[in-house]
Amino acid sequence: MAALAYNLGKREINHYFSVRSAKVLALVAVLLLALCHLASRRYRGNDSCEYLLSSGRFLGEKVWQPHSCMMHKYKISEAKNCLVDKRIAFIGDSRIRQLFYSFVKIINPQFKEEGNKHENIPFEDKTASVKVDFLWHPEVNGSMKQCIKVWTEDSVAKPHVVVAGAATWSIKIHNGSNEALSQYKMNITSIAPLLEKLAKTSDVYWVLQDPVYEDLLSENRKMITNEKIDAYNEAAISILNSSTRNSKSNVKMFSVSKLIAQETIMESLDGLHLPESSRETSAMILMNVYCNRILKPVDGSCCQPRPPLTLLQKLAACFFTLSIIGYLIFYIIHHNAHRKNKPCTDLESGEEKKNIINPPVSPLGILLQSFCKLGLIMAYFYMCDRANLFMKENKFYTHSTFFIPIIYILVLGVFYNENTKETKVLNREQTDEWKGWMQLVILIYHISGASTFLPVYMHIRVLVAAYLFQTGYGHFSYFWIKGDFGIHRVCQVLFRLNFLVVVLCIVMDRPYQFYYFVPLVTVWFMVIYVTLALWPQIIQKKANGNCFWHFGLLLKLAFLLLCICFLAYSQGAFEKIFSLWPLSKCFELKGNVYEWWFRWRLDRYVFFHGMLFAFIYLALQKRQVLSEGKGEPLFSNKVSNFLLFISVVSFLTYSIWASSCKNKAECNELHPSVSVVQILAFILIRNIPGYARSVYSSFFAWFGKISLELFICQYHIWLAADTRGILVLIPGNPMLNIIVSTFIFVCVAHEISQITNDLAQIIIPKDNSALLKRLACIAAFFCGLLILSSVQDKSRH
Repeated sequence: MAALAYNLGKREINHYFSVRSAKVLALVAVLLLALCHLASRRYRGNDSCEYLLSSGRFLGEKVWQPHSCMMHKYKISEAKNCLVDKRIAFIGDSRIRQLFYSFVKIINPQFKEEGNKHENIPFEDKTASVKVDFLWHPEVNGSMKQCIKVWTEDSVAKPHVVVAGAATWSIKIHNGSNEALSQYKMNITSIAPLLEKLAKTSDVYWVLQDPVYEDLLSENRKMITNEKIDAYNEAAISILNSSTRNSKSNVKMFSVSKLIAQETIMESLDGLHLPESSRETSAMILMNVYCNRILKPVDGSCCQPRPPLTLLQKLAACFFTLSIIGYLIFYIIHHNAHRKNKPCTDLESGEEKKNIINPPVSPLGILLQSFCKLGLIMAYFYMCDRANLFMKENKFYTHSTFFIPIIYILVLGVFYNENTKETKVLNREQTDEWKGWMQLVILIYHISGASTFLPVYMHIRVLVAAYLFQTGYGHFSYFWIKGDFGIHRVCQVLFRLNFLVVVLCIVMDRPYQFYYFVPLVTVWFMVIYVTLALWPQIIQKKANGNCFWHFGLLLKLAFLLLCICFLAYSQGAFEKIFSLWPLSKCFELKGNVYEWWFRWRLDRYVFFHGMLFAFIYLALQKRQVLSEGKGEPLFSNKVSNFLLFISVVSFLTYSIWASSCKNKAECNELHPSVSVVQILAFILIRNIPGYARSVYSSFFAWFGKISLELFICQYHIWLAADTRGILVLIPGNPMLNIIVSTFIFVCVAHEISQITNDLAQIIIPKDNSALLKRLACIAAFFCGLLILSSVQDKSRH
C-alpha cells in the first residue's frame, strides 16, 4: 500500500512539474534576478569599494564579510609586491596608531609596537622600497593642517596613501564641551579643501571614530561617550562630503571600522582601543581597497573593475550572437513551412485532409538550437563570475553547514529508491547512483569551505579517487569486452569530456588546467586506450581462447604501473614532457606545470586499481565464481559474511586514520596508496548482499548522469570567483539564496548535458569519412585557437 501511494505521488509530481517546466522557471528566475540587480546597481551605485569601506558583517567571530564582494587575505609577498616604491602615511591619534601597527604587520609581522607612543613612528622595508609612517597629530588643528598643506605643495614628499582621523583627544582635553565640537567643525572645514586637493593625486581616507565601551573607560576618559563620538562623526561626514560643489568628494570615508568595533569593543582592554583582531580586519580592508585593483586577486572582488574582454571572448560573443540570429531565422522559416503543411478542412465533407507529415528537425536546426541555448547559458556564466552583476561572498566553514545538508540529501536519496534492471556488480544504475551521491557531497564540501577541516578533506579525496576508479573500471571493461578501438569511440568520449571545458576556457578566459578534473580524466582515458590498443591487442574474446593472453595483459598493466611509478618520483621528467609545446598550453597554470603534476600524482594509482579490479571481476564472472542473481549474495554465505566483516572493518579503519590526520602534506603522500582500501570496501559492502545490489536510489542516479556538468558548472554559477567564494543572487537571506542558486545551477547543468549529447551526435558522426572531415575542421579550429591564444598572451605582456 505504501509503495503504491509512493508511486502515485511521484507520478502526480512528475505530471505537474517536469524537467522542462523547471528549466523555464529557472530562466524566469534568472531574468528577474538580473533585472533586480541591475536596478539595485543603478540606485545604490556600482562601486564595490564603497561597500567595502562602509558595510559588512561578521561570519562567525573573526571573519569579516563585506557587503556584495569578497575580501582577499594578503600575504607578506603580495603586500610587498603591491606597495613596492610606495609611501603610506597614517596621521592622527592613538587609534590611528593602532591601525598603523596592524597595517605594517601585514608587510612585516615581526615589527614591534614599542617606543614613545606620542611621537612619529617610521617604518621602511628596503627590499620592497616601502615606507609607512605614523605622524602623531591627535587633534584636528593647525598642526595637522600644516602637515597636509606640505603634502599638497611638495610632490616629492607626497604619500601615495593617506589615512587620517582624530576626535577622542579633543573630547578628552576639553571635557566633552560643545565649544570643542564647534572648534572641531571649524578646523575640519579648513582642512577639507586641502584633503580634497590631496585626494586628486593620492588615495585619502578619513577614519570615522569607533564607539567606546563606556563601562571600561578610566575616570580621565569618562567624558568620551558614544553620543559625543556620533556628533563628531556626523560633523566630519557632513563637512568632508560637502567640500566639493556639484561633484562627489574624493576623500573616502572609512566608516566600516565602526561596524567592526560595535561587535568587538566589549573585548577591549580599556574600553577605548580595539582588540588586535579587529584592528587586523580594518588593516586588511585598507590593503584590499588599495591593492585589489593592482594585483587583481581572484578571491578579492572588492574594488576590482570588470576585466576587459579578450580577443577570444569577443570572437565567442560574435559567434554565439550569430548562432542566436541564425536559429531565429531558421525557426521562422521552419515555422512558416509548418503552417503551410497544416491539415486543411474539406468544405464539402467537413473532414480534414492530411498533408505531408512534419519532417524531423534537421541536423542544422539542432546545431543552431544547441549553440543558441549554449550562448544564452554562457551569457549567464559571464554575468555570474565576470561582469560583477551578481554579488559574491567569502566562504565560512562550520560543521553544521557541511553535515546538515549531507543528512538532507541522504534522507532524499533513501526515499527515492527503485529496483535495478540488472543485479550485476557495479551495474549502470548503481554506478550512476554512486557518482550522484559523491558529486552532491563534493558540491556541499566546496560551498561550505570544508577544505579547511582536514578529516573532511581526506574523505573527499577518496570520493575524487573513487570517481577516477570508476572511470578506469568503465573504460577498461568497455575495451576488454567490446574490443572497439575505433576512432569514433575515442572521439565521442573526448568530446563529451572536453566540450564544455573548452567553451568555458574561451568564454571565462581560463586555462584548460584550471578545470583540473577534466584534464585528469582525459589523460587517463588516453592512457587506458593506448595501453590496450597497442600491439598486441588483447581483448576478452581472444583471451578466452588461450589463457596465455591473460598473462600478456598483466604484463602490459605491469609496464603501465612501472611508468606511473617512474613519473611519480621523477618530477623533472614529468615536467619536461608536459612543458613541451603545445602540451604546455593545456597543462600549464600560472606559468608552470607544478599544479598538474600535483593533481596527477595525488591519484596516480587509482585508475590502475580500477582497471585491475575490472580485469579480476570480469575474469571471475566469466568463470561463474560469482552469484549475481536477484536477492542472492555474491558468494557463499560464509565467504560473504567474512568479506563483509573485513570490508566494514577496513572502511572504518580508513575513516579513523583519515580523521586523525594532523598534517595535510603527509596524508596526501599516503593517500594514493591507501585510498583504494575504502573504495574496495564500499564496493563489497554495496554489492555482496543481494538485496543491496537489487535496489538503487533514483534521486542520486539522476544527479549521477550529469555529474561531470555539475562539477564543472559549479566553478562559475554556484560558487563564485573561480570557486573561491559563493554566488549571491538573493542578498540578506543565505538559505533562500542557496535554494534559488542551486535550483538554477542544476537546471543549467542538465541542459548543458543535453546540449553536449545533441552536438556529439552531429559533430562526431559514425561514418568514418565524414568523421575524418570533421576532425580536420576541429584540428584547424584548435590551431587557430593556439595562434589567437599566443597573440592574446603577447598583448597582455
